[in-house]
Amino acid sequence: MSYGIPSAEPSADIPVCPRHPDRPSYVRCQRCGRPACPECQRAAAVGFQCVDCVNEQKRTTPAYRAPYGGALAVGKPLVTYAIIALCVLVYVLQWLLPGEAVYQQFAFANVFADREPWRMLTAAFLHSQSFLLHIVLNMYTLWIFGQALEPLLGRVRFLAVYLLSAVGGSIGFLLLTPDRPVIGVVGASGAIFGLFGAMLVVQRHRGGETRQLWVLIAINGAIGFFVQGIAWQAHLGGLITGGLAAAAIAYAPRGKNQGLLQAGGLVLVGALLAIVTWFRISA
Repeated sequence: MSYGIPSAEPSADIPVCPRHPDRPSYVRCQRCGRPACPECQRAAAVGFQCVDCVNEQKRTTPAYRAPYGGALAVGKPLVTYAIIALCVLVYVLQWLLPGEAVYQQFAFANVFADREPWRMLTAAFLHSQSFLLHIVLNMYTLWIFGQALEPLLGRVRFLAVYLLSAVGGSIGFLLLTPDRPVIGVVGASGAIFGLFGAMLVVQRHRGGETRQLWVLIAINGAIGFFVQGIAWQAHLGGLITGGLAAAAIAYAPRGKNQGLLQAGGLVLVGALLAIVTWFRISA
C-alpha cells in the first residue's frame, strides 16, 4: 500500500487569495468579488474590500481642494490650534524662566532689525506678562478667524499668510517709528491684523459682505491710538501684509499652475518685506 504525500497547494475547489495563492480565502471583496485573505481585507461601509480595489479607488477619486487650491482643511483647524498652543507654551516659559530671558532673546526692537532680523517673527509668539488680556484676546481672535480662514485657504497657505503678517507687523513698527527705540515689541496682534486683511480680501473676492469687517478693523485700529503701550504701527503693517498675501492667493488664475503662481506671489510679498527693511535700516 502506498501513501500519497499531501500537497501544500489548496484544492482547485477552494477559493484562494489572488495576492497569496497559498492561502484559502472564503471572504470575497464586495467590489470585485475576488477572494481576499485576512491580510488583504480592508473594512468597507458594507463588508470588506480587497486591498487592490481600495488602492484603485484612491487613485480614481478626485482630491477635494480648498476654494483657493490648497488641500481642504477638513475637521479642526490644526494650524490655528498649533499656533495658539505655541503662544501659550512660550507665555508659560516667560513666567518659568528666570528674569526676562525669553523676552530678551526673542522680543523685537528696531535696533535688532539689521543684526537679529529673526526677532521680527519670534516676537509674534511672545506676550506681555503684565497684562493677561493681551494673550487672551489675541488667542481668542486667532481662534475665531483661524476657523474661518484656514479651511478657505488650506493649512499651508493659511500658515504662510500668518507668518508673513507677523513679520509685516514688525516691519510696520520699524518703518513708522521716527527713530530706532530700544523698546521691545511683542504679541500676535500684527499677525492677527494680517488675518483681518486676509479675510477682507477673501470676502471681497468671493462677493461677500465686508462692512462688518471694516468696522472691526476700524475699532481695533483706533484702540492702538488711544491706549498707551499698543503698537498701532505693527497693526497697520500686519494688516497690509496680510491683505497682500491673501491677494496673491485669491487672485492667482485658476488652473494647473495655480499653486505655483500663488507660491510665487507669496515669495514676492516676502521679498518686498525684505527690500523695505533693507532700505529702512540703510537710511
